[in-house]
Amino acid sequence: MALDQVDVDNMEEQAGKEMSFLEHLEELRWHLVRSAASVVIFGVLTFLGGKAFFDLIMISPKTEGFFTYRMICKLSETLCFKPPKLDLIAIELGEQFIVHFKFAMMFGIVLSFPYIFWEFWKFIKPGLYDKEQKAARGVVFICSFLFLTGVLFGYYIISPFAITFLGGYDLGAVSTTSLSSYVNYMTMFTLPVGIVFELPIVVYFLSKVGLVTPEFLKSYRRHAFVIILILAAVITPPDVVTQFLIGVPLYFLYEISIIISKRVVAKQEAEEKRLEAEG
Repeated sequence: MALDQVDVDNMEEQAGKEMSFLEHLEELRWHLVRSAASVVIFGVLTFLGGKAFFDLIMISPKTEGFFTYRMICKLSETLCFKPPKLDLIAIELGEQFIVHFKFAMMFGIVLSFPYIFWEFWKFIKPGLYDKEQKAARGVVFICSFLFLTGVLFGYYIISPFAITFLGGYDLGAVSTTSLSSYVNYMTMFTLPVGIVFELPIVVYFLSKVGLVTPEFLKSYRRHAFVIILILAAVITPPDVVTQFLIGVPLYFLYEISIIISKRVVAKQEAEEKRLEAEG
């Protein structure tokens, strides 16, 4: 029993010690290694899926049987549209292999994002107070949900309209594009959108630390609208359709962020009044 008690005391003493800078770096390194390993594992599994899986995920948005085209046609015949015939060509030697590898890694990032964020959260969580940890409960699920929602929005909403508009733009030339260009555009339609969909959670934490208030967000609503238009132009091709498709949900998320910030500030003020009353 005495030895057990000594072991417990040693563990408590070690837990109470602050980690050095090098120890923090070492811990961060292992979090990054495990995150990278998860991307590689999912990427390899995706790569092993071969051409069938590549066609299912990457090529489907330019085919008439894609979910978005079929659903819009079912909802309204007047709004029904189809993608243009767009031939994909491999220009450089090894391009098909490189593009397949890039797709596998991209899809690996998407699939492993919840685990990556969980590793990130494990690293920063010990540095937070118990109150802050309780306030951030469920953050991994919420961030993962917002990211995947953004990726799916880009995949099912932005990409079909963008492919139809850009691929169907006619100046008399034959509609062909390189396989690499097509995959790069599809990446641009999805991953950046998933990242910008994290706006509400970012505003939540900035409001918690007092860097952002609902009054600040309201007063700069016009400026935010301009920034959103610029951001939409940066992460999407230079056409009005795709900019509109990403700009509208981004502005909607901005309005949601105002509500979130308002609730955070109101809760903090109520807590301060309660503490003053008890004191």
